[in-house]
Amino acid sequence: MSNKGAERERLSLRNDNKGWKKWGPYLTERQWGTVREDYSASGNAWETISHDMARSKAYRWGEEGIGGISDNKQHVCFAFAFWNHRDHILKERFFGLTGNESNHGEDVKELYYYQDSTPTHSYQKMLYKYPQQTFPYQKLIDESKKRSRLEPEYELMDTGIFDKNEFFDISMEYAKGDEQDILIQVTVENRSKVAAPITVLPTIWYRNTWCWGYEKYNYKPMLTGVGHSFIEVDHRVVGRFKLYAEDADEFLFCDNETNFERLHGSPNLSHFTKDGINDYVVNKNKHAVNPNHIGTKASVRFSTKIPAGGKKVFRLRLTTLTLREPFADFDEIYAARLKDADDFYGDLQKDIPDAGMRNLQRQAYAGMLWTKQWYYYNVFEWIKGDPAMPTPDASRRQGRNNAWRHMYAANILSMPDKWEYPWFAAWDLAFHTLPLARLDPDFAKRQLAVILREYYMHPNGQIPAYEWSFSDVNPPVHAWATWKVYEIDKEMHGKGDVVFLERIFHKLLLNFTWWVNLKDEGGNNIFGGGFLGMDNIGVFDRSAQLPTGGHLEQADGTGWMAMYSLNMLRIACEIAIENPVYQDMASKFFEHFLHIAGAMQAIGGDKLNLWDEDDQFYYDMLHKQDGSAELLKVRSMVGLIPLFAVEVLTSEMLDKLPAFKRRVEWVLNNRPDLAGLISRWYEPGKGETRLLSILRGHRMKMIMKRMFDETEFLSDYGIRTLSKYHKENPYIFNYEGGTLQVDYTPAESTGSMFGGNSNWRGPIWFPMNYLILDSLSKFSEYYGTDYEVEFPTNSGEMMNIKDAAEGVSKRLLAMFIPNEKGVIPMYDGHEKLHEDSHLFFEYFDGDTGKGLGANHQTGWTGLIAEIIRQLHTKS
Repeated sequence: MSNKGAERERLSLRNDNKGWKKWGPYLTERQWGTVREDYSASGNAWETISHDMARSKAYRWGEEGIGGISDNKQHVCFAFAFWNHRDHILKERFFGLTGNESNHGEDVKELYYYQDSTPTHSYQKMLYKYPQQTFPYQKLIDESKKRSRLEPEYELMDTGIFDKNEFFDISMEYAKGDEQDILIQVTVENRSKVAAPITVLPTIWYRNTWCWGYEKYNYKPMLTGVGHSFIEVDHRVVGRFKLYAEDADEFLFCDNETNFERLHGSPNLSHFTKDGINDYVVNKNKHAVNPNHIGTKASVRFSTKIPAGGKKVFRLRLTTLTLREPFADFDEIYAARLKDADDFYGDLQKDIPDAGMRNLQRQAYAGMLWTKQWYYYNVFEWIKGDPAMPTPDASRRQGRNNAWRHMYAANILSMPDKWEYPWFAAWDLAFHTLPLARLDPDFAKRQLAVILREYYMHPNGQIPAYEWSFSDVNPPVHAWATWKVYEIDKEMHGKGDVVFLERIFHKLLLNFTWWVNLKDEGGNNIFGGGFLGMDNIGVFDRSAQLPTGGHLEQADGTGWMAMYSLNMLRIACEIAIENPVYQDMASKFFEHFLHIAGAMQAIGGDKLNLWDEDDQFYYDMLHKQDGSAELLKVRSMVGLIPLFAVEVLTSEMLDKLPAFKRRVEWVLNNRPDLAGLISRWYEPGKGETRLLSILRGHRMKMIMKRMFDETEFLSDYGIRTLSKYHKENPYIFNYEGGTLQVDYTPAESTGSMFGGNSNWRGPIWFPMNYLILDSLSKFSEYYGTDYEVEFPTNSGEMMNIKDAAEGVSKRLLAMFIPNEKGVIPMYDGHEKLHEDSHLFFEYFDGDTGKGLGANHQTGWTGLIAEIIRQLHTKS
């Protein structure tokens, strides 16, 4: 390989999800309980297919597994199952609670960690902690149901099952010898003081495409056992492979088909159903597996007893090669791929001296790469139903996602979390692309392009939110992400991909127009949008019909649109340097921003504006049916979002765009009402630089003063989403139908809005904190080091904006590293089990830094990797 390093050389091939990327961790960790698999009349996905049903139900739209991989269209799947010789079922899938079973919404109840991966998945590693005592399935359900929303969640560690170290550390590793040659190693370490039995079942199977009644998918592939040597894989799309297993006890075969008899009391289509291997191993049913060693699902069985403190290594190889000694070069290849991974990250992390920081960042990147998933959803077929299956209830045609029949997703996408959120979420995905761009810019760019393609985006220009409701409205952050990814790619390669920018820009134009046409209800450049991803942050559900009637004008919706305008302006300027025609588009978004900013500034003496002079803060405004209006004075992230609308136009850039520069100057000279919205300064030798921001001068100072106040938004661990002021001063809203109240709740949600599984009334969320940091960086670029703010507020400590941003970054990082007592805040006293492995929680307690929500939502919390990098990058 060249001096780029072997992994960078592979990435330079830019072959999308083919070649070295054809095989990867593309299985989900939970397919049961998803909208796609729900064919019920009620539309209650969580209750339609349960965890208990999952081992017996053949899925229609995707496959799940533990530490699994598949090809890039998920035809052939591979994952692990385990048995501790005590459980009533195999551990084939991670267990978790549904929304109805838990006091704070759905939640996985397992301990597992993504430890390493290269971008092409030439090497990857994952750790699972499997209890040796009977897994407490029912106890987790029963105890959780007893708890109210005011109590914390009942976790697996609370059951005491790990107290005596009676568990296995199971490391699952993959190393590729070539594009179609995958070495698999499982290391089981007994952490207890007594010997313990375990059965390890590496399992390979085909996604079921043949049972649904489509002629083009009528083909049924086959797995065949060849003695005790290997399992032959023969698929007309993927090709022919052999799964070699070293010293296997036996091969077990069944079919990936539903056990109708167990689930519905009706005859089975196959005698050897999907749960056959489970029944053979656990229930000793010798008739549950096919004695002819053929089927569409097969496991390699290894059963052994691991001595106290000992470990055992199991090795397999999935390859197109025919090998007489498949494990002769195993260790050599494994070592080479691990070296490739070390070389790749060694170069990426060369400016980070601390080994602990490098390890934390590398595992954040590993989580980003492990949570790729092949996402499949043809909405038209899902609504219509399949020829060989019962016709869905008629209500489906007017039900969920019925307006999205054009949508046909079948792509490798970055998931928020492959158990709790095993479906793309549009605005989550935008944040994912930043750390992903550091690893694999082409994959990051492809993510943004796919979500805007015509088979995702609605013909009216709306971007689909997530499968529970594609029509929900997420914040418009995709233009921001596009620009950030462009900058990262340009930094890495020395030249910007303007073709990528232009391609995305045209799609974003459609979406921007959708916002303008549908979310500016009064036509006055003040926007709504509904919940905008922030669930229960408001007085009431902003996506539902208001209990008061009327409509909302939202400070966050308007702030997001001002930000969107500036993002589009910056992209248009960059494209215009190569194609001057785009100067017209830059002018369009320049003026659009000014009109939005003007509306928020209440130009023309209109007193009904979103800025409250008494509180010096932005609020949502409720317009009532009687024509009156009222500010909803909740001090929340909603009022900080206008901070995100900021851009700096340098004289160097303006000189390259003469037509756009003339338009800017015309506005300055002829529209004093709008010119007053543009800050400008002159520096000898540099010329004019202009700041475009909703927040200028006094308002900027007031927002930062409140944001940096430790009695309000500033926590020891970052910026809260709700001011701590509301802990002693809850916001109370009275209306004819009753009273609504907003309290500061720094941890889990205490209400049921949006299922009660996320909370924006106090905790710390990484995406919002990162946008704050990015905005502060732009303000710092304009104001320089001489402009100072007090940080924290009322401390008497003055510093420039850049240093204040660094102070916020260090507080965010503090959640992940030991404090002066040696405790890692996010683990809440449980760091012993986590040791050198890291979790990346969905959000964090606003007072203690405890990790909350989805345990493995590496997605946007993976932004910690960017923060670590920025803290170690020299100015």
